[in-house]
Amino acid sequence: MSAQTKKITTAKAIATAIAEVLHQHKGENVLVLDLQDLGEWTDFFIIATTTSDTHLEGLARHVKSFCSEHGIEILRQSTRVQRDEWRIIDLGTTVIHLMSKQARDFYDLERLYEIR
Repeated sequence: MSAQTKKITTAKAIATAIAEVLHQHKGENVLVLDLQDLGEWTDFFIIATTTSDTHLEGLARHVKSFCSEHGIEILRQSTRVQRDEWRIIDLGTTVIHLMSKQARDFYDLERLYEIR
């Protein structure tokens, strides 16, 4: 972490910043779900739709790079879920879901958490 890079410390700030990274790199329909009041195991879900396997991999690299630059620990990450249609990156307080349109429509996490 360089002297100019500021460590992001709150879960909300992390979720907002990562959502912006995904948006800047053409993640589609980027959504931050606030799960704090649901008493779940995480505070935020970030969901972004990807346009291809290559796009999914690129977005995952941008998230990992951002986390590295800002001192944010990645606790777990999936390698391949549903034939490259869904990648999960777990930061503890924030879980990032990078999904193909088909996977996002099928699993419909927004409806699961009644956020629509």
